Amino acid sequence: MSSALHSPVIVMGVSGAGKTTVGIALAAALGAPFVDADDLHSDAAREKMARGEPLTDDDRWPWLARVAARLADVDQPATVIACSALRRAYRDALRAERPDIAFIHLTGTRGRVAERLRHRAGHFMPSALLESQLQTLEPLEADELGAAVSVEGDPAQVTRDAIDALRFLSVVRTPTF
Repeated sequence: MSSALHSPVIVMGVSGAGKTTVGIALAAALGAPFVDADDLHSDAAREKMARGEPLTDDDRWPWLARVAARLADVDQPATVIACSALRRAYRDALRAERPDIAFIHLTGTRGRVAERLRHRAGHFMPSALLESQLQTLEPLEADELGAAVSVEGDPAQVTRDAIDALRFLSVVRTPTF
């Protein structure tokens, strides 16, 4: 199946927003490969987060370089990647590799995201780091190709809303649903 995407998409947001869940569903709906940027963290970064210590920029830049390398993969030009991309500088670094990248920023209330984190099992990122991520978060700016999508609905609705946003941004070639 060929991809309905003509540009890569980053599903961004704080931990617990649903990046992986929505990213997998979005990739499946659009016939695109999926990459979870969490899998690209170094062991040291994972251990640091597991201890409840927030990452610094020095921790994040090598990880973002690995994410950018995935964006540069010419064999998979329209990949869906789940990546926090919390700061504008991080998104700019990814855009330097692929200027056509689109961002879907998953947004939700602090309570909703905290609830999701409490019920998530087997992830290295503890819920204690939510506040740190919220403080780091810089929402998309008007000059960035992207859209905010609420996670207050169920994952299927959030995925449909993300696809609608990508259609509006002219990132999806053909209707999917």
